[in-house]
Amino acid sequence: MRAAGVIIHRSAGLLTAAFLFVSGLTGAIISWDHELDEWLNAELFEVHAGGPPLPYLELAARIQAADPRARVSNIPLQTEPGHSLLFGVQPRVNPDTGTLYKLGYNQVFIDPATGREIGRRDWGAVALDREHLLAFLYKLHYTMHIPDFAGINRWGLWFMGGIALIWLLDCFVALTISFPDRNRWTRSFAIRHGSRYQFNFDLHRAGGLWTWTILLILALSAVYLNLNRELFRPAVAAVTTVTPSPFDLRPQRPLNQPLEPRGDYAAIIAQAVEAAQGKGWQEPVGSASYNARFGIYQVRFFHPGQDHGSGGFGVRRLYYDGVTGDYLGEHIPGSGTAGDIFLQLQFPLHSGRIAGIPGRIFISFMGLVVAALSVTGVVIWAKRRGSVTAINAALSKPTAGTVAHR
Repeated sequence: MRAAGVIIHRSAGLLTAAFLFVSGLTGAIISWDHELDEWLNAELFEVHAGGPPLPYLELAARIQAADPRARVSNIPLQTEPGHSLLFGVQPRVNPDTGTLYKLGYNQVFIDPATGREIGRRDWGAVALDREHLLAFLYKLHYTMHIPDFAGINRWGLWFMGGIALIWLLDCFVALTISFPDRNRWTRSFAIRHGSRYQFNFDLHRAGGLWTWTILLILALSAVYLNLNRELFRPAVAAVTTVTPSPFDLRPQRPLNQPLEPRGDYAAIIAQAVEAAQGKGWQEPVGSASYNARFGIYQVRFFHPGQDHGSGGFGVRRLYYDGVTGDYLGEHIPGSGTAGDIFLQLQFPLHSGRIAGIPGRIFISFMGLVVAALSVTGVVIWAKRRGSVTAINAALSKPTAGTVAHR
């Protein structure tokens, strides 16, 4: 039984090693993506003009007027001193071709006091220049930049979700083969000072055991992040109650068939602010967005500087229909059924943001651990494969007194 487990673990490790190595290293970096991005691209994120900010909806209208091919998909509704405003944009459908326009950008940076456009960029583009580096690494982490085709833009998500699923299952296999027997189980946690091979083997086995629980959490949450609608949420819903979100209750539209909203941001934001006040929410309105593939407005509430979910479960949200403007539901972090909370925990755990700065530091460390385990595992396989090859070669040579057949 243990021999079969070794074969399974070796096969799973060789299949996933390269991808987990890249994902581990990039994960260690993107735990600090916002801070590093702002440091690398201060000219985009920092402004020096004083004065009160111009109306946010007016700035959004200016962006769309400057490029009618674009629809503003995310509007910031707060201004941090010394910071630009970051607007998200999406392409509209070209009526001549029936496909989306090729904008070449999906983010626009605006000086809030003057309304001046500071710059544009395509978040997630395959580019290594300073403006795109952090976004490139972020998307590499969970999609490997596998390109879209056949009108589907989820191939990378599905592929890395499959890698995460193999990793998750292999966590249990690795645990079962890590202990030689009941009397010598403690040696599996030790790193002995012997040959380089012995050190590498112990580092792989002991490193995986000491961090096993965290590795399991990272693998499980990675499956959630990449295969949420396809696998994770249905699996959780099969064993416990899960409250469907508005996005779960309607199908995702094809990429080239976005739903144009009939309402406008002003009415939706006003409605959301009134509803939040009625609910007694203390957080101010922070941003509003529109998802054209689902036809849903989303209004988020948070205090300035906390829009990245720097701690806990994230931020409060209200949802509205893009056609009728009707209220669709709310998201209150840390509330709901046991299944709801379990799902809400996955991203904060995976990113370390559930524990604030210390949690993010720890996740960066774990990213390096994942990369190291991938390397040491391949080294063990290569060493053993080399040893077997050498033994077979020795056995195939004729010994003294033996006549070699030609």
